[in-house]
Amino acid sequence: METILSAPLLATNEEGYLKNYTEWTEEWACAIAAEHNIDLTAKHWEVLQWLRAKQAEGVALSLRKVGNSGIVDIKQLYALFPGGPLKISSKIAGIPKPASCI
Repeated sequence: METILSAPLLATNEEGYLKNYTEWTEEWACAIAAEHNIDLTAKHWEVLQWLRAKQAEGVALSLRKVGNSGIVDIKQLYALFPGGPLKISSKIAGIPKPASCI
């Protein structure tokens, strides 16, 4: 079943990931972050933009790659996005769930 978010209205899959990552907006990211009790800081935005850039390049994402990004290490990523750092950060970034996430 398709989920439609109310602010703004964007189509997501059954897990809440955007169906079309090109429709992503910062407003949408803030709404999803709020659902996860995350207040986005400058460091969050830096990670989200890096994830979006790598998605556009076709890079397969993993915790190790994010940890080697030079933006955050893995421990910092867990602190920024607790409860599933790559899954949650990818969802907020509006990109598909990485294959490395179960």
